[in-house]
This record gives sequence, C-alpha cells and structure tokens, in this order.
Amino acid sequence: MSRPTQAGPVRKAVIPAAGLGTRFLPATKAVPKELLPVVDIPAIEYVVAEAAAANLPDVLLITGRGKVAIVDHFDAKPGLEQQLEAKGDTERLAAVRRSTGLAQVHSVRQQEPRGLGHAVLMAASHVGDEPFAVMLGDDLIDPRDPLLIQMLRAYEQAGRSVVALMEVPADQAHLYGCAAVEGDRAGETVPITGLVEKPPPGQAPSNLAVIGRYVLSPEIFPILRTTAPGRGGEIQLTDALAVLAARGDLCGMIFRGRRYDTGDRLSWLKATIQLAVERPDLGPGLLPWLRDLVEKAPD
Repeated sequence: MSRPTQAGPVRKAVIPAAGLGTRFLPATKAVPKELLPVVDIPAIEYVVAEAAAANLPDVLLITGRGKVAIVDHFDAKPGLEQQLEAKGDTERLAAVRRSTGLAQVHSVRQQEPRGLGHAVLMAASHVGDEPFAVMLGDDLIDPRDPLLIQMLRAYEQAGRSVVALMEVPADQAHLYGCAAVEGDRAGETVPITGLVEKPPPGQAPSNLAVIGRYVLSPEIFPILRTTAPGRGGEIQLTDALAVLAARGDLCGMIFRGRRYDTGDRLSWLKATIQLAVERPDLGPGLLPWLRDLVEKAPD
C-alpha cells in the first residue's frame, strides 16, 4: 500500500566529502581525493552533475579539514575565465564555467571523522524537515543510467526512504553494507527488512550490497542522534537505516546499470580508462594503444 509522500518533494542533495583519502596517499596529502580527476573532470563534479540532472538544485558538501579546495572548485574563477576568453579558448572556458553553473553549492565542515552517519547528521540544519538525497562521491553512476531519478520517483510514490542496492559476488559481500529483503527482485523496489554493515565473511543476509545513493526522509535525523558508534567506533548510517527497516519504512532499488567505483586505486584506474575509451576525443587514440599494450604485456 502506498504512503503519502513525506514533507514535500526532494530538492536537496547531501554529498559527504570529509574522508582523508588515505588509500591514495601521497597524492591526497595536499589534494582532496574528491578532486582527483577521472579523465579530466574531478570525481566530485560528476556527482554534483548527477544531482543537477535529477533536478536537485541545492547541494550541500560535508567537508573536513584541508578540503576548502572542493568548495573552491564550484566557485567562479574570473581571472582564469578572462584569460581563456581573451585567447578564444571557448572549449576550456565552457569546461571551467560548467562546475559553477551546475547547482547552488553550500558546505559545512565535519570537525572530526566520526563516520558516514555523523556526516549525514551534519546536514540536519540545512535540510530541515524535508526529504533529501545522499550521494557518495566514490560511486559514479553513468548518466545513461538515471538511478537517482528513478529513486526519487520511487520515494514520491511510496513515501518511504529508498537505498540503492547492487548484486555482488557472495565472497565480496563482507566488504559492503548488505540488505535482507522480501519479495521478488524483478520489481522496481523491494522491501528491506534488515541491514548489516560489513558482515563477517559468509554471514551476509544476501548478496545485495548498499551502494552510495540514498533518498531519505528527515526522520533519519532523530534516529542518527541516538545511534551509538558501531563498526570501527563510528556512527554508521547503515545502523540508523536498520531502524527504518525494522519499522517497515525502508525499501531498496536494485541497480543493474553502469557504476564506476573510484574508492580505491585499481577501481579508479579502471573507471578512468573506461570513460576515456568512450570519449570521442580520446577513445580513437587510446583504444589501439591499449590493445597493443595488452598484446605485448607479459603473461
């Protein structure tokens, strides 16, 4: 049975970006990992562009110490723009201006890294009594697969929070938050009855992993305020979502489209190569070189 949509339409996106990026050291010693380029666009820009494409004009970045450059990336750069304009370099000028015009970008600083749940809680005063999207910058969703748009529609229809799920190999389930679900997986959404953050190997409730897209009711905030630190001594968003699941207020959308994981070095390299090969300005030169490289590579 459908529920009425809670607190109006979704207009805001929250993007946690306070992590230390230790897996990319030393590159991230002075440069936020969110600004590392995937081809020639910072990873965080792909995520803000996805929010804009889903008609979420208000974006809040949850940043941390040393992350001012992320916010600066979405500001205008008059001096640089004037130089490019004077040179007639319209292509690069458009690329520089693109990030500025994507959305209204705000920021709040998370004083210390206390987990994803705490980062989301930092958005409470900005979000208020409205539903909102949470988008993790490590998960890039191909714009040809409008996952977030579908999740927003599902929220509007059901009036309950929605998380994105993806089937993963059973031996990798312990690396993710995993969902216990009911019903047929063939439908657009499935009821979630339980969630476990990084279960021990062999003990996951399913092979459905939570990936970095959420559409949440504001009722998540009072739950987060009383959520005790969990795995790793951090406030886990998964633990708060498990409370919603126990109430019957959480569903999952199983995503079978194109997702690029930029959370570790190998996956980041794969994402960069995949997207570069598909670009008309880079693919024709890159693909033959890759084929030749593979052919000559040692076994």
